[in-house]
Amino acid sequence: MMTPMGITVTMADDTEDVQLDFAADEQESARRSAVIRHPLVSFFHLFFRVVTIVVYLLCDWISESFSSCFVLILTLLSFDFWSVKASLGKDIGTEAEARIFWLGLIICPLIWTLFFFISLFSLKIKWLSLVVVSISLQVANLYGYQAAKQ
Repeated sequence: MMTPMGITVTMADDTEDVQLDFAADEQESARRSAVIRHPLVSFFHLFFRVVTIVVYLLCDWISESFSSCFVLILTLLSFDFWSVKASLGKDIGTEAEARIFWLGLIICPLIWTLFFFISLFSLKIKWLSLVVVSISLQVANLYGYQAAKQ
């Protein structure tokens, strides 16, 4: 079709297929959110928490000294606190990192709470003191990040 100014305009007929690729934007967004920008921090966040729980469970086999187990567990919890907070700060990163971070931050105090009730009902008072200190550190950690998030 020719316009009065001599410009040729072609019009698409109703049978022409137009492909809109909305899924590509969603896939790109999902890919970006799944990327972990701080892999070492994410690893050590979970590593120290899981190793602390494993050491607690195996402490009777590792050492006969309650004091050395107590110090080892507190040191591991301190390493977790320092490594994640010093490296990550307020920048949690992507969605995947946030999910890893918050799951570790919430699930571990729940596990320590389970240990609390096990120690309480089995009347292992010295282990109960260790569990109470561990819960206190974990809950303080969770509360601090929850307060910083808001």
